[in-house]
Amino acid sequence: MSALDERTGPAGPGQPANPAEPVEVADGYRAGRTLPLRVELVRQLKRRRTLVMGAILAALPFVLVVAFAIGGEPEGREGRVTLMDTATASGANFAAVNLFVSAGFLLVIPVALFCGDTVASEAGWSSLRYLLAAPVPRMRLLWSKLVVGLGLSLAAMVLLPVVALLVGTAAYGWGPLQIPTGGSLDPATAAQRLVVVVAYIFVSQLVTAGLAFWLSTRTDAPLGAVGGAVGLTIVGNVLDAVTALGDWRHFLPAHWQFAWADAVQPTPQWSGMIQGTAVSVTYALVLFALAFRGFARKDVVS
Repeated sequence: MSALDERTGPAGPGQPANPAEPVEVADGYRAGRTLPLRVELVRQLKRRRTLVMGAILAALPFVLVVAFAIGGEPEGREGRVTLMDTATASGANFAAVNLFVSAGFLLVIPVALFCGDTVASEAGWSSLRYLLAAPVPRMRLLWSKLVVGLGLSLAAMVLLPVVALLVGTAAYGWGPLQIPTGGSLDPATAAQRLVVVVAYIFVSQLVTAGLAFWLSTRTDAPLGAVGGAVGLTIVGNVLDAVTALGDWRHFLPAHWQFAWADAVQPTPQWSGMIQGTAVSVTYALVLFALAFRGFARKDVVS
């Protein structure tokens, strides 16, 4: 009996007909070598949605430069100076402002897209069962897609500040990061702090990644998985704005999404980012576990 015959039974593609019996495989077959990460990465990089998302993120700094050129330099309101008011002070400030205006919503979209479209799109194309019958073990398939999805999400978050730093330096010069509350950070320190900011934003978006990935294993509609993750993230932001919830808001990932602002202070404060990281990682691990557990038992027919 062939490996394909043994691995396709009543339990669905990729599962043995009788779980109590050992599965026969072809000579040379190694489950760990199926669907290599580089193959999945190349597949995802070639997709149009990846190219479009990258172009949008790379274009944002240019849009902001044009906006400042047309509207003039930002000014403080009622004597208060915010991070946005220092956008044109240096390239480092411009990069920080790009992260500030994007962290709440724009950077949510690539995370939801790359993690929510990955499995659901295979089901929508009716190619998922053929991948499992290749045979690619279910856990191997999910692991490859999750790692690539998270990798592309991180790349999107790195792309934006890097382009913003280059564009901002060309437009406003290379200099220290001016802090709205007073003082400044030298360029080397500012670059290190921006790395911390990007890392924290990525960790804070793991909840969205977990939601999108779990939904992707539950539906054959990629738009449903992506839209559902974005929608639930927005709901979290709305709930965080309800002050009547009091300390319950501390259990919402959205409550800590801008805790990274404490990293761009003369003396960084880490307590908010530590709490935000703990909340985000906890939710993400639960959602990833649900995705793997549910997909392992799912009857894949598409």
